[in-house]
Amino acid sequence: MQDLQDITAWPHPPVTAHRRRADEQESRRANGADWDRYADEYQATHGGFLGDIGFVWGPEGLTEELAGILGEVRDRDVLEVGSGAGQCSRWVCSRGGRAIGLDLSHRQLQHSRRIDEATGVVVPSVRGTATALPFADASFDVVFSSFGALQFVADIAVAVAETARVLRPGGRFAFSITHPTRWMFPDDPGEEGLTATQSYWDRTPYVEVDDETGATSYVEHHRTLGDWVALLSGAGFRLTTLLEPEWPEGHERLWGGWSGTRGRLTPGTAIFGADLS
Repeated sequence: MQDLQDITAWPHPPVTAHRRRADEQESRRANGADWDRYADEYQATHGGFLGDIGFVWGPEGLTEELAGILGEVRDRDVLEVGSGAGQCSRWVCSRGGRAIGLDLSHRQLQHSRRIDEATGVVVPSVRGTATALPFADASFDVVFSSFGALQFVADIAVAVAETARVLRPGGRFAFSITHPTRWMFPDDPGEEGLTATQSYWDRTPYVEVDDETGATSYVEHHRTLGDWVALLSGAGFRLTTLLEPEWPEGHERLWGGWSGTRGRLTPGTAIFGADLS
């Protein structure tokens, strides 16, 4: 999420930010193209932090090896939604799991193929959307999304229901998102990002529009913590885990609006873990 102002940072085209409604079709069209444009820069900037075979839940650097939110993955069928270049899925494979990646961005999947070839740890991946998972019912033991897809989805109830559909009974669903309280603040890693500027309960989507073409270039959707609990419960999940990672001492990495300045005072990431009843 960006502050409500004209944004002109190279190499992306100038855009103007709005708060307005945006449906699933508009969100999907904009965000798929946005990730295709951004994938090279993202992997060049963050690839080393993520690791080619690494599982990081967010900018704070909390790893799945330390957190253990997925549970045992050995000999389990695992789906990563919003898999990007497959780093997390590759970590699952290295622990004996059978991981599959799904992402909306063709360019991100090309990076996944590149890392497959470089590491020899191959993650089968498909292009698709969280609201229409191209898998049979009860195909997986675990579904997860590490800052992957969910906050870019308009029809979130459909996406959560799709996750429940492809999970086996008792299956595990885990995901990380921008902490919902961040919605109140400008997306600024400095001290200006510590002043609340809008209501936590305002769920109006954040939309960027390309100044030159008038096309929607990015959409992000907000849900409160209570919304997420209701969504999970309504789809038959039992919430077992809600983590809000603290900013580690000595960790000075900047990642968009994440920084030590903000992270030492307010949470930037929320991680949910739930079991299908």
